[in-house]
Amino acid sequence: MISMPSRKPRVDRARMVSDTPLRIDRAEQIGSLDSGRFDIVVVGGGVTGAYTAMDAAQRGYRVALLEKNDFASGTSSKSSKMIHGGLRYIEQGNLPLVRHSLLERQRLRKNAQHLVQRLPFLFPILSKDGVFDRRLAAGFESLLWTYDLAGGWREGVMHQKLTKNEVLSHCPTFKADHLESGLMYYDARADDARLTLALARTAAFHGATVLNGAKVSDVTRQGGKVNGVVVEVDGREIRAEAGVVVVATGVWLRDWTGAGSGVDAPNIRPAKGVHVAVPWLKVRNDCTVTIPIPGRNRRATITRWGDTSYLGTTDDDYDGDLDDVNCTREELDFLLDGARTALNIDIEPEDVLGSIGGCRPLVAPPGGKTLEVKRNHEIRTDPDGLVTVVGGKLTTSRHMAEQTVDAAQAVLGLRRPCRTKNSYLLGAAGYDAEAITATGGLASHLGERYGTEARFVTDILSEDPALNVPLVEGLPYLEAEVIYSARYEMARNVDDILSRRTRSRIMSRDASAASAARVGELLMKELDLPATEVEAQVASYRSQIAHERAVLMGENQK
Repeated sequence: MISMPSRKPRVDRARMVSDTPLRIDRAEQIGSLDSGRFDIVVVGGGVTGAYTAMDAAQRGYRVALLEKNDFASGTSSKSSKMIHGGLRYIEQGNLPLVRHSLLERQRLRKNAQHLVQRLPFLFPILSKDGVFDRRLAAGFESLLWTYDLAGGWREGVMHQKLTKNEVLSHCPTFKADHLESGLMYYDARADDARLTLALARTAAFHGATVLNGAKVSDVTRQGGKVNGVVVEVDGREIRAEAGVVVVATGVWLRDWTGAGSGVDAPNIRPAKGVHVAVPWLKVRNDCTVTIPIPGRNRRATITRWGDTSYLGTTDDDYDGDLDDVNCTREELDFLLDGARTALNIDIEPEDVLGSIGGCRPLVAPPGGKTLEVKRNHEIRTDPDGLVTVVGGKLTTSRHMAEQTVDAAQAVLGLRRPCRTKNSYLLGAAGYDAEAITATGGLASHLGERYGTEARFVTDILSEDPALNVPLVEGLPYLEAEVIYSARYEMARNVDDILSRRTRSRIMSRDASAASAARVGELLMKELDLPATEVEAQVASYRSQIAHERAVLMGENQK
């Protein structure tokens, strides 16, 4: 007798596909914040905070998600963009984290299938000066078998051994002198900023109040217990009441904890990581290629994304300004030297298209290398009811959020089950990646960004065909996407559009600066902004670009 697969529907599948896009009115959101009492207020609009708000809203709590800048404007738009189990964690002996990460990877592959795609990883095996000694290749393959059995099999394909020519077919610029063979295994990648935005919008879909540009300046207390927050938003100060406050600010917990007097803060250790974008034609890789860094016990990766290749990353302690993290000339030279050593490419600093710098929120005391610190997370509840979550990684954000809401509802004295394991994000329900992306073109571009909501972008194009032109020279983004982002994705300014709603800033930094004025024009009309405000936004963006370029090229050094 044949056993049929379960047809148990995933949570909210029918509800998540609508004939009209979700429109989050800012004035209404501010009014909601000003007029009511919340069960849970989440401070911090990165991936952890956004998932926490979504989880809590789905459990039926009245939730507010507050972000001082823009969603994912911190670490959550500046990651390696990998949804992975982490081979390094096996090497560290942290197999439980690997198993759980791989399980969460597959949940994201289903729940956000338009934003999270399969990503092959290639480890070339060299006769000398490789990522590892060729004598250790057999041992490394055993590690990959462990990875497959720990959960890598869920992707539907196991690791493979490659010949020298097969390696070169995936990255023809790899130096062949000492190349012997290769190993390929599979994980996933995501546009981290759009994933975070989708979580915030899905939280709003389930009833949460969601605001960017809303800075929490204080956590209030009454009778020794947390009872709300003070919020600065659009020139106003609002006091919002809450049964419990969750602080999910990542590395910014180093500078502000919201904790009461006499409470010890967690050991937050920011670890800086940078990536630079180079023209794909320089590298010609069709997967993520792992390369050795000469003289360093470290490896780097090169990942293709569109017509660019991302080269990264570093992993070093950082004690500077968390709102001004950029790739330095020293870090750029470090990455380019590694690329030139491993690849037959002529690449100079002037070839770099863009860069990002961010900080991982490690939970660890000072001492030792940040690369060796385990990527575990910590959730704590203070005696006054303040809940803090920090640490972890992009891949495990859903589970971190589940545990955080569990802790928050314990403060409330309630118990409701988590529903996010099988819950779609907006745009994912009914999305067929293979069918939509198979032939490329506009449908593929929009599908990988908006999923089933791509139809609403094409509605804008149908209404105004003049918007069917590139926003930034050489990139696939359209002017219609600016209108969509302002109307439906809570974009408020030029930087929101060019840095996160699109990834123009890293993919083509200088061209994005040239397009800033046009973005401002579109936003002025859509959001009814004063011309003086738009001029200030354009000037601010161009100033940021000039600063980023100066730091990258070492021009700021005396």
